Amino acid sequence: MPENWDDLRLFIAVAREHSLSGAGKVLRLDPATLGRRMARLEKELRTALFVKSPTGYAVTEAGSQLLERAEAAEQAMRIATAEVPDPTDQLRGQIRIGAPDGCANYLLPQVCAALVAENPELDIQIVALPRVFNLSRREADMAIGVSVPTAGRLVVHKMTDYRLHLAASDRYLAAHDTIRTVADLQRHRLVGYIPDMIFDRELDYLAELSLTRVPLASNSVSVQMNMIRQGGGVGVVHDFALSATPGVTRILAGEVELSRAFYLIRHEDDRRNQRLSRFAEKLTQGVRTEVARLEAIT
Repeated sequence: MPENWDDLRLFIAVAREHSLSGAGKVLRLDPATLGRRMARLEKELRTALFVKSPTGYAVTEAGSQLLERAEAAEQAMRIATAEVPDPTDQLRGQIRIGAPDGCANYLLPQVCAALVAENPELDIQIVALPRVFNLSRREADMAIGVSVPTAGRLVVHKMTDYRLHLAASDRYLAAHDTIRTVADLQRHRLVGYIPDMIFDRELDYLAELSLTRVPLASNSVSVQMNMIRQGGGVGVVHDFALSATPGVTRILAGEVELSRAFYLIRHEDDRRNQRLSRFAEKLTQGVRTEVARLEAIT
């Protein structure tokens, strides 16, 4: 193991991101500088840590062994740091959250803005991707999901329930036949997820309504919402997003109401990390309060 922890920190980032450019973005460090540091580390250890190719940096067997030990050291440092009390009771440092883009677009911006205002030395990064995050690879410090994971060393708690309804733009509704029942939807254009890109079955809303053809589809909630707002058709939308999309109206509200939940997912090794635990509590309360506020508007 090298004596310089900073070199190990940089090595971990390159190994996780599989590229100098990706690690550079995470570390806010120039890729060329990062490349020189990795070359110096390999020279110090007298072994190749990466196989370099046009597609990125893949760890060698020696690199994989070093990564395992380095991550153990990283976790020990996380725990040691977490046990040092902060007399100001302020959250500080960088925390990265992975979240599905509906939550990331319509809830987390205002929740996280409030947390940063309360904790000026706190940096929050929101990674909005329509997929499940790998916390074992430290893609994020914690993630928000719409179902409970069944594998991995994870700690999960429910944040809040939320509601979804069918909706369409006022322009679309004015130009097309009145929708009185779910059966009427067979004669209307639907907006929804790309079927083979639905990463969690909890998001397969239209199948739940026995609707299969989706003329306008995207793997992104925000893109779907914009399709609906532009008069593209009828889709399932989060109630908490409606106040941000004027001109979009719920339909068949008395007949169709879907309920889902957000879960906060953390790596089990972070259970003793007081800083992350405090942040998780504040994040959960903020999301719960914001969902209730926005749903009360609709």
